[in-house]
Amino acid sequence: MRIAVASSNGKDVDLHFGKARSICIFDFDEDGNNKTFVERRTVEFEPGAKHQWMKTLNTIDDCDVVICVQAGFKSKFGIEEAGLKLVQDEGPIDEVLNRYIEHYKFMKSPL
Repeated sequence: MRIAVASSNGKDVDLHFGKARSICIFDFDEDGNNKTFVERRTVEFEPGAKHQWMKTLNTIDDCDVVICVQAGFKSKFGIEEAGLKLVQDEGPIDEVLNRYIEHYKFMKSPL
């Protein structure tokens, strides 16, 4: 599974989806045991233009999950239409990823 994380500094989940100029990409296996940093991607925005969330969405088209602090109404719709899971969280990337992975493993486990 590939996870996109909106981060301004590569250490924290701290960006709104529609304003995310920097996205860190991580892979993790389906068992949730191994997460690996893949790369940091940048999104080029036009100065002063509004509603550029599609540029961020196009940057993560190979991902399954996007984690950001928040996403606007249109962004949420676009993310869902693209087949990505949206997770809104914030804090240190490692902690946020661990929370998501633990939740994922819990939800996948048989009762």
